[in-house]
Amino acid sequence: MELFGAPIQSIYLTALIISGVITVLYILFGDVLEGIAEASGFFNPTLILAFLTFFSASGYLLEILTPLNSFLIIFVSVLIAVLLDTLLNVFVLIPLSSAEESLVYTEESLKGRIGKVILSVPKEGFGEVVIESNSGNIAKPAASFDDLPIPEGSQVLVIDVKAGVLYVSPHESFDELLN
Repeated sequence: MELFGAPIQSIYLTALIISGVITVLYILFGDVLEGIAEASGFFNPTLILAFLTFFSASGYLLEILTPLNSFLIIFVSVLIAVLLDTLLNVFVLIPLSSAEESLVYTEESLKGRIGKVILSVPKEGFGEVVIESNSGNIAKPAASFDDLPIPEGSQVLVIDVKAGVLYVSPHESFDELLN
């Protein structure tokens, strides 16, 4: 079949190359278009470029490898592109967008957490405590809640957080209290 005086295979291949190049450029410079995607809500350039790439790739392969009618190939290519685009959105893009938000912590969320002193906390001074989390380690300045010195390597419980400083108290696990 010919379209606009060119074989349909050439059109599919040209569309594949162009959509592939635009996809690479979008990966490199996509932050500019992110504002457009957020403003409209439904317009996601990643999904549109992926659809065009999937459509042209499957159309090209089906034209080359099968003796099917070109109109049937267009229909099958659209179905393949919609299916792959949906899978990309559900299993890759949506989890990635929610994963970015889960790495954030608030100072209020640190209350009640257990940490380890990495710089000893003097009686009326400041030391440093590290708290392990899913997104990595959080090191914060710390002061003693009870005005007691806390040696390096001790386990501490975060009692309060004020102005970015953790107020901590020495922590003993239940097993240590029994011994």
